Amino acid sequence: MSTTLAFLGDFGEAIKFIFQERESVSGGVQIGGIPELAGFGATHMIVSIAALAIAAALAIPLALWLGHIGRGDFVATATSNVGRAVPSLALLAFFISFVGLGYTNVIAVLVLLAIPPLITNTYVGVRQVDRDTVDAARGQGMTDLEIVRKIELPLALPSIFGGLRISAVNVVATATIAPLANVQTLGEPIITPQTYGFVGQLGAAIVVAVITLAVDFAFARLQRAVTPEGLKLEEPARRRWFSLPTRRRLESR
Repeated sequence: MSTTLAFLGDFGEAIKFIFQERESVSGGVQIGGIPELAGFGATHMIVSIAALAIAAALAIPLALWLGHIGRGDFVATATSNVGRAVPSLALLAFFISFVGLGYTNVIAVLVLLAIPPLITNTYVGVRQVDRDTVDAARGQGMTDLEIVRKIELPLALPSIFGGLRISAVNVVATATIAPLANVQTLGEPIITPQTYGFVGQLGAAIVVAVITLAVDFAFARLQRAVTPEGLKLEEPARRRWFSLPTRRRLESR
């Protein structure tokens, strides 16, 4: 095993950093190993989950209602564009000036990062619900709240979870900037090379990448699980409709 890791060079050393403690670059301190990275990882996930939960609580109800009344095109588009345009580091610096260092600052930045995909995907999901279905529900005497809760929300769940998936990946990946606000996440080894060195940076980056992929996979499975069976049955037909002609079809022509 050690021979294989040695053959991998810096990448192998980064993997060893994840599992084994070593002396810091500056000396006098033990760094790396599962206990330290697990502590960083726990904080990393705490701020990420808190930010995602707050963003979902704020964005999803608003986007559901805007989608229901059909007056949120500008909000959905503008929010999505702003979310892509504003750098996370700039937001962090802004909140440091007004909120100070600590968890509140980091979570506020991550909430603002998570909101745009949630608003956009939720709004689009509601607007894609068949209007005839909504009109039929209204004709049966359902109130607007009942239509949102019993018709539009269930049918928009796949799109909503798609937004949650995007937001979760963005938040987990961006939580590496938290040490700049004195919150020790997995970004600590990445932004302090004077202590952890290049190997520590690479090792922490590997852990962040693995966690991000795991989060993406988990939300992909959840998105699939909440998709109504009728929509799942339509997917193969859609794939056939947009697929390229097969060789046999070309020959028959």
